[in-house]
Amino acid sequence: MELLKNLFEGYPDLWGGGVAHSVLILSLVIAFGIMLAKIKVAGVSLGITWILFVGIVFGHFDMTLNEHLLHFMKEFGLILFVYSIGLQVGPGFFSAFKKGGLTLNLLAMLVVFLGVVITIILHFVTGTPITTMVGILSGAVTNTPGLGAAQQANSDLNGIDAPEIALGYAVAYPLGVVGIILSLIALKYILRINTKTEEAEAERGLGHIQELTVRPISFEIRNEAIDGKKIKDIRPLMNRDFVISRVQYHDGQGTELANSDTVLHLNDKILVISTPKDIEAISVFFGKQIDMQWEQLDKKLISRRILITKPELNGKMLSQLKIRNNFGASITRVNRSGVDLVAAPQLQLQMGDRVTIVGSELAVSHAEKVLGNSMKRLDHPNLIPIFLGIALGCILGSTPFVFLGIPQPVKLGLAGGPLIVSILISRFGPQYKMITYT
Repeated sequence: MELLKNLFEGYPDLWGGGVAHSVLILSLVIAFGIMLAKIKVAGVSLGITWILFVGIVFGHFDMTLNEHLLHFMKEFGLILFVYSIGLQVGPGFFSAFKKGGLTLNLLAMLVVFLGVVITIILHFVTGTPITTMVGILSGAVTNTPGLGAAQQANSDLNGIDAPEIALGYAVAYPLGVVGIILSLIALKYILRINTKTEEAEAERGLGHIQELTVRPISFEIRNEAIDGKKIKDIRPLMNRDFVISRVQYHDGQGTELANSDTVLHLNDKILVISTPKDIEAISVFFGKQIDMQWEQLDKKLISRRILITKPELNGKMLSQLKIRNNFGASITRVNRSGVDLVAAPQLQLQMGDRVTIVGSELAVSHAEKVLGNSMKRLDHPNLIPIFLGIALGCILGSTPFVFLGIPQPVKLGLAGGPLIVSILISRFGPQYKMITYT
């Protein structure tokens, strides 16, 4: 009993100078938080936010961690958190600035700006210290990296930590989570939003995500300029990304998979894979949109999604695989980090991509062996890019930048530095044969 008491209350002479006590408390907080995260009320769960709530309860009863261990866990946990986010969003980050994505980014910047303005106004109106208000701002918008950046900025500016930042964050965070959930539910009813309709539109690539998704559409060729031309000769005529997956010939020769050497004729029917923003231009070029049940025309052809899990394919272009020439199958789209991309010949593959392949059962099976499709390989983290990127991120985050009118040099901090480096590594790393999938 004395041992358990010392473990829970902390005892300097216990194993590792109180480290066992800290690890025990931390483990219990995480375990209980995850268990509570499984609870749903009206289909809504607070998820891992429960870990914060459990931590607050433990802290209330003075079950705190070793000061030095707490500082390390807080900083290193934040680094892993933002770095993993960067690895996930990096591949689609830059394309998200196009059209619909640009609108969403501007909206996000507006939300942040309004939050800062409201925080400053409340600081002057109520007299609440700015450090506390910054913590409240971070908690209200559930921005943990923002909390870390604020704490480091204050430490660099004043040379001491400000516990009121974390206090304000802890007070506002629960209300921020619940408030956001209730606000979204309220907006759903006020604006009469039909979530099923919006989900269906998202599946078809409509709305703000139409820059980031692809969909199949059928055409009947009516353009006489195309008659007798090969697909590879047609591509330069259009400044659009598209893939012609299948062709049904007008003269009754049947249906087949298309490749770059396939010759198109008037009244042929084709299945095109492209982004919705390009569909109108493609329709004008080819002819008439039609409804076709391609699966019913040739039941020998199947469609299957296959994972890229072979390291030697990382960074290779689709055209280098020669799937169509070698196996008689076609790659029609590539899913990366939840975003569907057009399977253009110049598209570079990355570990963890999911490619959609169309062909016979035998052809798809052969292609599967070449591409990998082994979940077991993806279970092993690629540690070199992780820790190399974290090291570079720490260097970038600790580098001071001097701006006119600001007395203190500005640093990106341990949140901003690793985040920026992880986005850049996940986006451009495969071009240099670096495997960034984790």
